[in-house]
Amino acid sequence: MTGDTEKWDARYADAVETPPARVLLENVHLLPDRGSALDLACGLGANALLLASRGLEVVAWDSSSVAIDKLHALAQARGLTLQAEVRDVVQRPPEPERFDVIVVSHFLDRSITPHLIAALGANGLVFYQTFTRSRADERAPHNPDYLLADGELLAMFSPLQLMVYREEGLAGNIDQGFRGQALLVAKKSISR
Repeated sequence: MTGDTEKWDARYADAVETPPARVLLENVHLLPDRGSALDLACGLGANALLLASRGLEVVAWDSSSVAIDKLHALAQARGLTLQAEVRDVVQRPPEPERFDVIVVSHFLDRSITPHLIAALGANGLVFYQTFTRSRADERAPHNPDYLLADGELLAMFSPLQLMVYREEGLAGNIDQGFRGQALLVAKKSISR
């Protein structure tokens, strides 16, 4: 067990369920009626539970066995079917053309971005939300390696067709709005 895994297991031991990511909640209408979905670095799996409740075949991965055990219990209590497993997503990223939907929230490892794009099937969607360097809140990592630069999320997924993007930075009244994070929904369009 790595130090990171131990850290996350300890954090999830006392964690309570949180709502799904804003990128998914505000854009749930873009989800397909059926298909396969991945909640990558799922934590307690709020996104996975929402995806399963919409009838998708859901796979949820996280490096924390504590989080995965809690997700199994939550899914069972709600009568939802999903596959949740302990998996190091950096060492074992998703396979090519495996998913119709991939959701990532509050996780950033730039090295797997090409794998995420490749893992989408034709017309597959990625829903991504994480912290930015501008006005990071108390939940944000302190290490700048885990924070997006301005506009970086757009660049990371530039091979995809942009559907939704939001990043407010420091413009206007910084006490209001969607601050310290960026969100994106993008589609893998297949040329014919």
